[in-house]
Amino acid sequence: MMGSKKKSSVSLGNIKINDNFWNRYIRLVKEAIIPYQWNILNDRVPEAEPSYCIRNFKIAAGELEGEFGGAVFQDTDVAKWLEAVAYTLAAERDQELEKLADETIALIGRAQQKDGYLNTYYTIKEPTRRWSNLKEGHELYTAGHMIEAAVAYYEATGKDEFLKIVSRFADLICEKFGPDEGQCHGYPGHQEIELALVKLSKVTGKKEYVRLAKYFIDQRGVGDNYFLEEEKRDDYVQIFPEFKNYDPKYSQSHLPVREQLTAEGHAVRAVYMCCAMADLAYEFQDDGLMKSCETLWNNMTKKRMFITGGIGSSGLLERFTTDYDLPNDRNYAETCASIGLALFGRRMAEITGDSSYMDVVEKELYNTLLSGIALDGKSFFYVNPLAVWPNNCLERTSLEHVKAVRQKWFGVACCPPNIARTLASLGQYIYSQNENSLFVNLYIANEAKIELGEKEFQIKLDNHYPQSGSITVEITGEDTDREVTLGFRIPEYAKEFQITRNGELLKNLDVEKGYVLIKSCCVKEAIQISYKEEARFVRANPLVRADSGKVAITKGPFVYCVEETDNMSNLPAVYVDTSQELKEQYEAKLLGGVTTIRLRGKKISEKNWKENELYKTGNLELEEVELKAVPYGLWGNRKTGEMLVWLKEAL
Repeated sequence: MMGSKKKSSVSLGNIKINDNFWNRYIRLVKEAIIPYQWNILNDRVPEAEPSYCIRNFKIAAGELEGEFGGAVFQDTDVAKWLEAVAYTLAAERDQELEKLADETIALIGRAQQKDGYLNTYYTIKEPTRRWSNLKEGHELYTAGHMIEAAVAYYEATGKDEFLKIVSRFADLICEKFGPDEGQCHGYPGHQEIELALVKLSKVTGKKEYVRLAKYFIDQRGVGDNYFLEEEKRDDYVQIFPEFKNYDPKYSQSHLPVREQLTAEGHAVRAVYMCCAMADLAYEFQDDGLMKSCETLWNNMTKKRMFITGGIGSSGLLERFTTDYDLPNDRNYAETCASIGLALFGRRMAEITGDSSYMDVVEKELYNTLLSGIALDGKSFFYVNPLAVWPNNCLERTSLEHVKAVRQKWFGVACCPPNIARTLASLGQYIYSQNENSLFVNLYIANEAKIELGEKEFQIKLDNHYPQSGSITVEITGEDTDREVTLGFRIPEYAKEFQITRNGELLKNLDVEKGYVLIKSCCVKEAIQISYKEEARFVRANPLVRADSGKVAITKGPFVYCVEETDNMSNLPAVYVDTSQELKEQYEAKLLGGVTTIRLRGKKISEKNWKENELYKTGNLELEEVELKAVPYGLWGNRKTGEMLVWLKEAL
């Protein structure tokens, strides 16, 4: 039984991040990402793919003439942008930004139909086909992102206009869907609204929202597949040609969720569904549903996840394939999928108190999330491969989804605003708490105000990332006779983990579920944490065919890669001896300040090969080379060239 109370994150308004590594991204959100994406949403960046977002809302509101532009789910771009704005305002109010958001929300309200319906695609283009194509229409998915944005904005500003807009829409959805006679017994083709309805229920107190979320999860995959039956109806119209011969595994509707044992189908759909399952498992104290969450998490992260935290092995339909199928040069590993997995992991950590979930969340944040965005905040990767050779990233081939250069925008642009809202909400990942306990999940430097045992405490956390694993935590607050618990996560990569409390080295540490626990009633605590996180070689399970005989390099949460700009071309021809010591060097002027890894290797020589000689017999000749590796999350921020995570091991 779950039993114990779920932990919660610290309010963004009570935490200020001042981290040497992360500050560049925190500043970037407000100074570059939000303004740039606002210009994108208004089609003001000529070299980028058009967005149509704001234009669509103006047309739907009757303020502009024209046709709908973009994808069926285009509204979600502005929703996620507003969510990023909300988290930014929660951390620090800004009158101009808030005014812009209020104006955008007012426009959304004007585009809403009299009955509460809100979706510019169907309002403008298909007004008679509402709810006629749940498989492809994304109406519920789009509603979900609108709801998430509205909840975040209400919590950040206290303003309820947006909340009222989405509540009217949610009320309409509750009337339309459910188990009763006359209601639609379908469920979303793309999961998202389920987790959003849980959030909406909490802030409004309306239980019908969380009950509908539970219905959508419970109904999924039960009986005759809804999407296959939907196709047989006379009013059904195909939107996406690739969805012919539909496989229900694609949308995780092939089985009831409690019977699903492996992560299947579209990776983003899968993790958003799992987020809702975790939320609902806790809300209804459903141990069976929680067990299903654990089963799917274990399959995703122990058999179907890339070392960078990416998920989704196939570029075709952006989906999971089979256990240990983790190709490096043609995988998908969509940025949104990694964000979804981080959201899932954070929920599981808060419910179970198990730090192993945060090990994966940290991997996501430091690697695939960051690889999705350039250091200037104005270009993006949708796909996150682990090996890139720019010359073969060709259209109309199996590698056409792989880009060697970040793009200004995309026709389907779910990832850029998703990155924005995740970076803006980073503070939610650092701590988790309940009434009498505070747990440090991520050692990101910050100052925070936290209430424990009805008393307010001030926390100051400093670190020396990315150079070393040395952390100091100062805790001050009102005196209390009520004992509180402080928990400090032991990262999976941390060696020789030690804690000094008020100058005294603690021995026989009390460790529970990966956290060192300290009981305290003191007004002041000075905690020093130290551990080794030296760069190391890592091997994959031999069942991962793509990585057999290869090694990757990691340091702490960072996965490293080698780039052509630091090394040479034809990186797959390099072999490395893993008995050597990896040399770390902090370079303050490189990529905003990073620790690079130096090592030696041997490369197959090309000198004795003639220009037109494709094959020949004889021994290979090897030449000594020096290699330099950089964090994977920062690759592609300099010259365009090859990139490689997994290096051949010299045996």
